Amino acid sequence: MENIKTGVDALFILLGAIMILAMHAGFAFLELGTVREKNQVNALVKILVDFSVSTIAYFFIGYSIAYGTNFFMGAEELAAKSGFELVKFFFLLTFAAAIPAIVSGGIAERAKFNPQLLATFLLVGFVYPFFEGMIWNPEHPFGFQAWLKGFSGEEFHDFAGSVVVHAVGGWIALPAILLLGARQGRYRKDGRMAAHPPSNVPFLALGAWILTVGWFGFNVMSAQTIDKISGLVAMNSLMAMAGGTLAGWFFGKNDAGFSYNGPLAGLVAVCAGSDLMHPLGALVVGLVAGGLFVLVFTLEQNRWKIDDVLGVWPLHGLCGVWGGIAAGIFGQKALGGLGGVSLSAQLIGTGLGVGIALIGGFIVYGFIKMTLGLRMDPEDEHAGADLSIHHVSATPESESSW
Repeated sequence: MENIKTGVDALFILLGAIMILAMHAGFAFLELGTVREKNQVNALVKILVDFSVSTIAYFFIGYSIAYGTNFFMGAEELAAKSGFELVKFFFLLTFAAAIPAIVSGGIAERAKFNPQLLATFLLVGFVYPFFEGMIWNPEHPFGFQAWLKGFSGEEFHDFAGSVVVHAVGGWIALPAILLLGARQGRYRKDGRMAAHPPSNVPFLALGAWILTVGWFGFNVMSAQTIDKISGLVAMNSLMAMAGGTLAGWFFGKNDAGFSYNGPLAGLVAVCAGSDLMHPLGALVVGLVAGGLFVLVFTLEQNRWKIDDVLGVWPLHGLCGVWGGIAAGIFGQKALGGLGGVSLSAQLIGTGLGVGIALIGGFIVYGFIKMTLGLRMDPEDEHAGADLSIHHVSATPESESSW
């Protein structure tokens, strides 16, 4: 029976890893549909190569930093328990690789390719696992969770990564966006914003749908073993998705981009407390997240002149922060939750994640800007990353006659 249990657990978490791996296609198509046509190929290639670099960085460095273990042993030992530890690595890798995928959407259309790969290696190898281990590794040498429980009565609760993955990714992206500056022609000399509409709304919608479907693996399968699976997580994810969609559609005044980013905002926010909240609480969390995204993305672009192409800072950074805090509110038994969570612990843990992400982002991207340079040459940026980096366009104006 034990062999059957470990085999089922390995299959369970493997299916979760595959679903989240598919989400990276969603990241790619969401970016492809949002950027201008001259940068579509770059979006596709960047997400794939970033994932591969993330795999190397996490395998050799990041996983060891987070969990104090490695894979430098015989295959016979690695294959024990149906290879559960191997597929667990695969599952957690897909979370880690989401960090550069999030950043990619903010720095699109003007970032150099190879320096961004170096940033990916440093972020996934060092910055992200530093905070990941503090939160998700109960045997972490810093003992942050034990200290926090002694201080506030409860540990910091982030079931599926509202803060550990999304807020960290969004707040790492912010320094990168600021250090890069706005795209050419985005803001006129008089301060007005020039429109850069999505190049392909159907592909944007496809990316959002792929992410939405995969998110149920992201959240539900964060249980990691079959005996801990909970339908409550699935239901809460569904309600938050619906709430985020309706808020994005309503406050975005029927704009397609806001409508399709709404469910993503709701799902980002519900990750942390999806195993604790009542479905009505999850609905409220999603509604707030969808409205928050529309409000802040509009301010970011129009008033603050921050050229965050896909709005990754409000979508992941701020909605992730809201999710970490919301778990401490709607997870309380008084509001229909399961309890076992403290608002003060959620505030401290969320603040720590934001701080580490900001510092790490400024260090990594500041270093690369001073050494290799972050931004494409003006001529290459004007021509587009597809031609200047990949030497091909997404839709050639004329086809070869064969």
